[in-house]
Amino acid sequence: MVPHLYLGVIILAVFATAVANAEINVVCEKDSVKITWRISAELVPHAARLFLGNCMPSQLNVLPSGEGEAHFNYKFTDCKFKRRMTGKRLLYQNDLTHRPHAKSKPATFVYPIECVHKRPEGWIPPFLNPGSGVSEGRGGLVFHMALLDEQLTGVAKTNVIPLGSFMPIWAAVEQKSHQPLLLLMEECVAATTPQLQPDSQVYPIISNKGCLLESMRGNSVFLPRYHSSAVILYLQSFKFGLGEVYIHCKLVAWDPEVLDESKKACHYIKENGRWELLDDPFQSSICSCCDSTCSSRPRRWADWGSHGFGHKSVLGPLIIVDPSDSQALIIPPVSDSGVLTSISFQGLCNHWTYVLKFSTFS
Repeated sequence: MVPHLYLGVIILAVFATAVANAEINVVCEKDSVKITWRISAELVPHAARLFLGNCMPSQLNVLPSGEGEAHFNYKFTDCKFKRRMTGKRLLYQNDLTHRPHAKSKPATFVYPIECVHKRPEGWIPPFLNPGSGVSEGRGGLVFHMALLDEQLTGVAKTNVIPLGSFMPIWAAVEQKSHQPLLLLMEECVAATTPQLQPDSQVYPIISNKGCLLESMRGNSVFLPRYHSSAVILYLQSFKFGLGEVYIHCKLVAWDPEVLDESKKACHYIKENGRWELLDDPFQSSICSCCDSTCSSRPRRWADWGSHGFGHKSVLGPLIIVDPSDSQALIIPPVSDSGVLTSISFQGLCNHWTYVLKFSTFS
């Protein structure tokens, strides 16, 4: 038995060396990738154990030398490519692998594949498009707020958040027939209850008419917008209370051409030691009041029948847990009645989609 074992180890070692020395050429195209993986003669009979994601080679050519060329010509919608969005780039990622054993065992060789494209002008992920969703009322505005997953590609599938990780909170307003709108988070607090009472214990997140306080205390920021009527608060989770946490926000739909101390989205840039205006860094001077008190400036109009509306929203419960507590990472089931009385859930494409109903501020 021992000589056979040694022989098996030697063969695997030869295969591993042959794969590691392979030549791999990757050509990224608009919606697909072409990969040529040149393999040794020893690997040619085992080419069916080469994979791009979960796809086998689309073609195998045996060269006169006995070596082989495994070709993978696939679209990004195939082979379990992962699509990520970072700033102005779209990333398509996958792995080339050699799997000489059953799928349950790890691959002996992994080669990462990444194709990077510039995000198309005006491109908006479908779930971030505030023009889609449930309409409510004739000619009225419909507001939405939801917790996103880590990749910002969809609604989060769990409300359990490890302490110190980020909670991408997305908010949007459907414009419908209105003029272009700018969505602002005027005020947000964390609380331990779904309703705010005069004696409720709260933790301020955004205050002073759009100043993100958590950007000074931690690493929270507003992410660059994909559309004026949607915003993502990239909030670093913090310890507050015990058990469930609810995020209460006042959302404001506003005229994008009218920004001042009372209507803004500002976060603190620690590298520069100053507050910055999300929508126009060149006008960041209107954020300087974040260190004191921001007040409304008198305007010619007395109301915003044509300029804006404010709405209350509640997101939760969110359960922030310490990663060192293994018991705390058990995901609790969602109750049949939904998370809040003001939130109803609908199953869509195997994940929860949030449909929030709001009451107008008085």
